Amino acid sequence: MPSRSTPARTAPAGPDRPPGPSRAGLIADAALALLAERGMRGLTHRAVDERAGLPQGSTSNHARTREALLEAAVRRLAEREARVLTPGEWLTSGGPADAAEGLAHALHRYLTGSTELLVCRYELALEATRRPGLRAFYDSAGARFREPLVALMTAAGSAEPERHALSVVAWAEGMMFACAAGSYHRAVPTEEELRRGCAELLRGMLGNR
Repeated sequence: MPSRSTPARTAPAGPDRPPGPSRAGLIADAALALLAERGMRGLTHRAVDERAGLPQGSTSNHARTREALLEAAVRRLAEREARVLTPGEWLTSGGPADAAEGLAHALHRYLTGSTELLVCRYELALEATRRPGLRAFYDSAGARFREPLVALMTAAGSAEPERHALSVVAWAEGMMFACAAGSYHRAVPTEEELRRGCAELLRGMLGNR
């Protein structure tokens, strides 16, 4: 007798979710949706099948272990975050002001349209602290964001781009947490406010370069 499953609840296509995902993408998107709604305890192979509207056993065939399912979620999270944050567009030949404008635009787009991805990020980051294999996978996936930021700091005139990139990451991560799960979750700064804050940080590190 064929298994019964709940029809997939797919969000409208947007900057972080193109239409028509593959079965692997559908499974990974369902895993992220469960993480955002129910937390780590709500992420099971059976629940992913039900959320994705797939026959029972589909997720197990794609990711046999929980570790593999978590890695699929991390991979998909990085793909969707990259579509929102567009790190390939950060690089500019301008100085701190141009860099601040680009970063603020990407950050504001994330904070106003994809906060569920931030919740997934925190769930997966905390789980990675308990799973060395997932930690290495999570860090590797995050390299796609660190490397363009280091290049941006170099182009902006930094003599220590690695260290300055870390400072920018710390500022952005703090802003993300405050607006997604912290005390500012109901009062996301405007893009102009983010630009001014980022510009102040960059000027303090880089001076008037």
